[in-house]
Amino acid sequence: GTRLTVFTDYSLRVLIYLAIRPDRRSTIAEIATAFDVSESHLMKVVHFLGKHGFLANVRGKGGGLMLARPPEAINVGAVVRLTEADSLAAECFDRKNNTCVITPACQLRKVLSEAIDAFYAVLARYTLTDLVCQRRSLSRLLSIPAR
Repeated sequence: GTRLTVFTDYSLRVLIYLAIRPDRRSTIAEIATAFDVSESHLMKVVHFLGKHGFLANVRGKGGGLMLARPPEAINVGAVVRLTEADSLAAECFDRKNNTCVITPACQLRKVLSEAIDAFYAVLARYTLTDLVCQRRSLSRLLSIPAR
């Protein structure tokens, strides 16, 4: 089936975690523990999200990670489009390295392209705020202190 890459999955988890309490700073270690995932995976994700303006990494005492903009200003489609880059495509999307012999007559690229557009159109209707509407339950599940 359609599977998001681990990179996208972790990117969304980091953003969700931070959106639960947008006023609070968190550490990579804390997020890794909450989701029971590897810190080194999250380092790459955090670097990427920071570079693309979704995360702010505050250094020094009382530092840590926080969202660089309000959760309602972070579009889920925009995040996934960036993190997935071209991983949702078939070989024929890569015009340079495509070796599939039926490409000239095949409609698969057109159909897949349409499907991917529909996928992103749905994601574009949601922001990070929509993903954390059950804040209390999420906080409990991730052991995030209430205040």
